[in-house]
Amino acid sequence: MNILRHLRIKEWPEAERPRERLIDSGPANLNNAELLAIIIGKGRKGRSAIDVAREILNQFGGIEGIKGKSATEISEVTGIGKAKAAAILAAVEIGTRIMSGTGKKRPSFKHPEAVFKYYRLGLGSEKQEHFKVVILDSGMRMIRDYTVSKGTLDASLVHPREVFIPAIKEHGAAILLVHNHPSGSCRPSPEDISITRRLTASGELLGINVLDHIIIDKK
Repeated sequence: MNILRHLRIKEWPEAERPRERLIDSGPANLNNAELLAIIIGKGRKGRSAIDVAREILNQFGGIEGIKGKSATEISEVTGIGKAKAAAILAAVEIGTRIMSGTGKKRPSFKHPEAVFKYYRLGLGSEKQEHFKVVILDSGMRMIRDYTVSKGTLDASLVHPREVFIPAIKEHGAAILLVHNHPSGSCRPSPEDISITRRLTASGELLGINVLDHIIIDKK
């Protein structure tokens, strides 16, 4: 592959080209740079689309690092204009929506690890704190989720009314609390603990259990 790096992708043997490999073998057999190169389409002088894709991945810390970036930030990479940046962001957003359950079977959250995995891509790259509530049915399947607050988490902004009214309307059996720490630490703050205790007590009065409070870091 080192010899191929100095050639445009269309000059590569057909069996080595990312698009042809995807068609023949499926997308699961391509690495992130190859998948991103297909979206980019063309590279720049002296650099193939895969080279440019690697530059993007290195600059933003991988595929997950692209989430939350603007088209302007991505287009700062040489060879990436606003149109290509928009295509990249659109592809990442499609992946995020798939992970969040749009258009697929409702996810089951019987274990904390499943909650973390489900929300990691979307919340892990956010620059602000997002506090979400997940409504569950009696089988621990998600009915829906919703954002209660954005920005620095404050007990005054997370009122039991805003947390539980949607759950009551949806006939939820239980709820999960999920929020991210842009700082990168998943250690609960005193404010996190205070909010959890307050909402747990409110849930007991309403007959809606607060099962867990999951913190998503950016790693």
